[in-house]
Amino acid sequence: MLSQGLDAAALEAAELPRLALAVLSRPWAGADLEALRQRADALRRQLAGETVTYVVNRNLNMSNYCVKHCSFCAFRRDAGEPGAYWLQPEQLMQRAAEAHREGATELCLQGGLNPEARLHGSQLAYAERMLIQLGEAAPGLHLHAFSPQELLFFAEQDGLPLATVLMRLRAAGLGSVPGTAAEVLSERVRRQLCPEKLTARQWVAVMLEVHQQGLASTSTLMAGHIEAAADIAAHLLTLVTLQSRALARGLTGFTEFVLLPFVGTAAPAPLRSRVGRDQPDLDAMLLLTAQARLILGPWIPHHQPSWVKLTLEGAQQALRWGCNDLGGTLMEEHITTMAGARGGTAQTPAALRSAATHLGRPVRQRTTLYGALA
Repeated sequence: MLSQGLDAAALEAAELPRLALAVLSRPWAGADLEALRQRADALRRQLAGETVTYVVNRNLNMSNYCVKHCSFCAFRRDAGEPGAYWLQPEQLMQRAAEAHREGATELCLQGGLNPEARLHGSQLAYAERMLIQLGEAAPGLHLHAFSPQELLFFAEQDGLPLATVLMRLRAAGLGSVPGTAAEVLSERVRRQLCPEKLTARQWVAVMLEVHQQGLASTSTLMAGHIEAAADIAAHLLTLVTLQSRALARGLTGFTEFVLLPFVGTAAPAPLRSRVGRDQPDLDAMLLLTAQARLILGPWIPHHQPSWVKLTLEGAQQALRWGCNDLGGTLMEEHITTMAGARGGTAQTPAALRSAATHLGRPVRQRTTLYGALA
């Protein structure tokens, strides 16, 4: 299998599901495991080159008020509950201005589904104003904002077509969309992890519209909990299908793939008990990093680990298993940190650069969409 590889462009479409499931199901160990790592690393080199990239950004988790109750989430709160917060426009603008002064090129905005975040009764109008204000506070910064779940929430709450929501947000300054809220695109898993959340079909529908509107997005997978090999295969193959469709239409589609290991330290007790592990299994996540690189093949050239979840040392190891990017500096992070992650809430550009150079790899800062800095 490895001699053929999963060079997907050379495969018949009908063969990819079978090979993907075989790669994900096989018990890799010893020389076979090292051969898999080398194959993934070689494909990374072929598709993305030797240079490790990173982006200087600030993460803004606007509020943890949320109407959903996902079984893995330690972030959400009801208004008035201990630990609940809602950053007001002045606070967001101040943080955006700080990021601008510190050389950031991106603001990443995500939060809970806050039913109180309305302007003249409209969720969308509140989001539009937020983008406009942030653009004024930090001129020129790329606004990477609103997961598919948030976008669908705006549309549902305001009774508007998703296309209208996206057109208005783009006009207000939206530059691209995070591919979060995907978790695992398997209804079997979602019924247990996040039954109140958008379905896998809805996530796909939102992403199709995002891409059709000309907006790029990231793609993610949350793994290391109750998923099985078939669930991961279904998820990765769904990303391949979406990206194939985008590329066929001359669209950017997904800019990157990010593996998000489950962190259970502060997760709700039922799921934490089922998983039986508070921190990610680094070896398992490195294996999945290589498997995902091979399965996603030429469709998504850029792969990124999560230093927040794996620590920077773990993310550095992932650069040998198929990753070519170290993500962003973040400057602050709350969602994963509140779950008990040990990677910290911020990295300096120097720390990210050092992680790459210690492996003998060149490194450069990039834009959100993987362009070169002007």
